[in-house]
Amino acid sequence: MKEQRLAVLIDADNVPYSKIKEMLEEIAKNGTPTIKRIYADWTKPTVAGWKTVLLENAITPIQQYSYTTGKNSSDSALIIDAMDILYSEKVDGFCIVSSDSDFTRLAVRLREAGMKVIGIGEKKTPLPFITACDKFIYIEILKAPVITSGKEPNKKQAKTAEQNAPLNKVDKALIDLLKESVDDLAGEDGWTFLGELGSFILKKKKDFDPRNYGFLNYCR
Repeated sequence: MKEQRLAVLIDADNVPYSKIKEMLEEIAKNGTPTIKRIYADWTKPTVAGWKTVLLENAITPIQQYSYTTGKNSSDSALIIDAMDILYSEKVDGFCIVSSDSDFTRLAVRLREAGMKVIGIGEKKTPLPFITACDKFIYIEILKAPVITSGKEPNKKQAKTAEQNAPLNKVDKALIDLLKESVDDLAGEDGWTFLGELGSFILKKKKDFDPRNYGFLNYCR
């Protein structure tokens, strides 16, 4: 099967640079990032941290000056570039890295054009943007595993373990979702394939990921 070519468009104002390596590794699981661009007003000190990781990860910075105080200047540049890339027919899908709901309509438009759209953002991302994507991944779950030993954990290890705690709890709503999905897919013998189940649940709940609940990811 041909691997999908992805355009990765990053809103530097709305995601942390500290997790860029983990984000790119996650994106690589879904396809080949053939275009990687990041948008910001690079004259601002608030995005200075990004400058140290751009060359290391072959990400092209796009300058967009802030014409109005308090307005995210990168939104319009990212949207225009996305449409240009769409019509160039050079990619099979997009990965929009942002926690901003302003990209909701863009995600909808790209999907209408037959593009696969993956969203990556923080837990605070508004629901409209999440549901507009084919799949949404929370940055908070993209963490290195905690290494434990027989020794009593120190403060740094305890803090890391706390940060790696599950984002969500397994509640009745999740259990009902799993049961209903298994029933919908089950054959005459009552069984269903795990991979098919995961894909089916994503159609219902775009931000579903076992890692949100502290479990390993399901088979792809």
